[in-house]
Amino acid sequence: MDTAKHEPQGVTYAGYLALDDLLSAQKPRSDQHDEMLFIVIHQTKELWLKQILHEVALAQTLIRAGDLVPAYKSLARVSRIQAVMTQSWDILATMTPSDYLKFRGDLGASSGFQSDQFRRLETMLGLKDPRFLRFHAERPQAHAALEAALKAPSLYDDALRQLSLAGLPVPAEVLNRDVSQSYEPSEGVEAAWLEVYRDTERWWPLYQLAEKLVDLDDALLTWRHKHVITVERIIGRRQGTGGTDGVGYLVETLKRRCFPELWSLRTKL
Repeated sequence: MDTAKHEPQGVTYAGYLALDDLLSAQKPRSDQHDEMLFIVIHQTKELWLKQILHEVALAQTLIRAGDLVPAYKSLARVSRIQAVMTQSWDILATMTPSDYLKFRGDLGASSGFQSDQFRRLETMLGLKDPRFLRFHAERPQAHAALEAALKAPSLYDDALRQLSLAGLPVPAEVLNRDVSQSYEPSEGVEAAWLEVYRDTERWWPLYQLAEKLVDLDDALLTWRHKHVITVERIIGRRQGTGGTDGVGYLVETLKRRCFPELWSLRTKL
């Protein structure tokens, strides 16, 4: 069947993807060859983060409505995007310390530490820290989006609400907690999830949701670990460009868990 008459006229590949804008967004500050790679890796990461936030937002909407099964698709997609982002560290690692030091001074105080999209992802997953707001005062839209995420229930809050609505014993103080604060582990929540894991056939949708959440946490930890290795390979134990402790700061992030009871319950099964 000829469907050409139904297609928009005058739409080109370059126009649809705004390629002229996209491909002119790389603006190296030095004449060093490897700075282009550094920019492209980080810009690509931000594009993938934009898609991840898009998917997590949909998953939250579905979970809040009790539509757990449709939410699995978005959560699975996020895990796969995270895997691609982790692999990108291997590309960046082709840049040697001497390559990087030739243009590092041109980065000024800029740092991935200041990525508002990454902080918004952490926030939506439950790792809330309002101290990061100060890095985005000069970008009102980014500041407002991060602030809104801080004030809203996280993905885990939404999952725990569904756990309770299903009749499982989630403590009232968890359900009624101040969602603007970072989530703290609860023995009562662990006990509720244990019921799910001990009778997976009865609680199959919740069990599958839990495992999708663990996939996200697992992938985030894998990304952080590869980040640590790559940074140490390129700059050793130097201070980070944004004034952080570099590798030391990154190593501390490996201790974080977005969904702590989904990890701790495994010891008690």
